[in-house]
Amino acid sequence: MDLSPIRLSLETSLAATAAVTVLGTVVAGWRVRRRGTAFELLDGIFLLPLVLPPTVVGFLLLLLFGRSSAVGGILYSLGVRLVFSWPATVVAASVTTFPLMYMTARAALEQVEAPLVEAARTLGAGESRIFREVLLPLAWPGLAAGMVLTFARALGDFGATLILAGNIPGRTQTLPLAIFFAVESGDTAEAVRLSIVTVAISLAALGALNLWTRHRRGLAMRVVEQE
Repeated sequence: MDLSPIRLSLETSLAATAAVTVLGTVVAGWRVRRRGTAFELLDGIFLLPLVLPPTVVGFLLLLLFGRSSAVGGILYSLGVRLVFSWPATVVAASVTTFPLMYMTARAALEQVEAPLVEAARTLGAGESRIFREVLLPLAWPGLAAGMVLTFARALGDFGATLILAGNIPGRTQTLPLAIFFAVESGDTAEAVRLSIVTVAISLAALGALNLWTRHRRGLAMRVVEQE
C-alpha cells in the first residue's frame, strides 16, 4: 500500500486548515464590525466557493495562476511554479474550505455579548486589542469547530485539487485522487483501503472535537455548581 497519498493529504489538510483559520478568523472579525449592502454582496463572494462545483473553482484558480495570466506570469518570472505542485493542493483546499471557516468564525464572533465589547471600549481598549483579548477567547469553541470542519473538508477535496495540482503520485496525489484513480484502474481493494483510512481520519477529527466539547461543558457545569 502506497502511503504517500495519506501523507500528502494530512500535510495538505493541516496546511490549509492553518492558513484558512487565520485568514477566515481575521476576515470574519473585520466583517462583524461592518454593516451595509456592499458588505452583504462581499459575503456572496466569500461564500462563492461553497456553492460552486469544485471543478469550476479549480478551473478558475487555474485561470488565475496559469502561466498565461497576469498573476501566473509574475509568479513564473519569480521562479514560482504553483500549478501542478504540492503548494497547489494547499491553495485549492484553502479556497474551497474558506467559506466554512469564515461562516463558523463569524457566527462565533457575533455570539459574543455586545456589553462585554462595549465595556472593553469604555475602558479604552482599541479594536485590535478587543479582537485579541475579548472576542477570540470567548469565540474559541466555535473557532475550534470551524477548524475541524475545515480539516475534514480539505481532506476530501477532489475537483479543485485535480484541476489545479493534477494527479502526480508522490507529489500531488491526495487520498481522494488516489481512490478515484484506483477505482478507474480496477484496483478495488486499494480503493477500499484508502477509503477506510480517509473515514478513520475524519472520524478521529470529529471525535476529538466531541470529546473536547464535552470536556468544556463538564468544566462549565462544575463551575456553575460551585457557585
